[in-house]
Amino acid sequence: MVKNLRELSDEELILEFQQNGTESAFEIIMQRYKNPLTNYVFRFLGDYEACNDVVQETMIKVYRYKDTYSSVAKFSTWIYTIAGNLARTEYRRRGRRKFFSISDYGEEHKQFDLPDEVYRPDVMTDSGIKDEIIQDALLKVKDAYREAVLLRDIEGMSYEEIAEILRVNEGTVKSRINRGRAQLQELLKDIYKE
Repeated sequence: MVKNLRELSDEELILEFQQNGTESAFEIIMQRYKNPLTNYVFRFLGDYEACNDVVQETMIKVYRYKDTYSSVAKFSTWIYTIAGNLARTEYRRRGRRKFFSISDYGEEHKQFDLPDEVYRPDVMTDSGIKDEIIQDALLKVKDAYREAVLLRDIEGMSYEEIAEILRVNEGTVKSRINRGRAQLQELLKDIYKE
């Protein structure tokens, strides 16, 4: 009896896609990974537009390079490696961009007062504000530590999987997670007082 495609593991789905070109197997993979990858990449970049671009590019690469996947590694490790590499590239690219101040623009050098509506009570709830503060804190954590913490604490991956994705040993993964958590704890100490 043939299993329903939705009952197949990720590894079985990619194999079905590789061997038989079954587009619906790829679509199921996209459905399974779109939200987790979006969450992971957003927490890394802090920008929804860039995040959506990175996740879309990840799916394109999975589609285009499906035959490079080998069942030696877990599929989740492979796809998170692709997404992580693309997110790091985007992060570095964004860091090189030049920004200008709105007060510097134009010949008259006028100052513009823009209302700060980020914390309007009618727009955001208390938990929304805390989420934003946590995201801001995450972006202040050193890149290598942030990525390890996200993969462990947000994505729930094992130390072994994270080591494969980051291409470091498990001891380094544990160290990065501990240091990243310590940085986060320091940044968030005023929010979560006991």
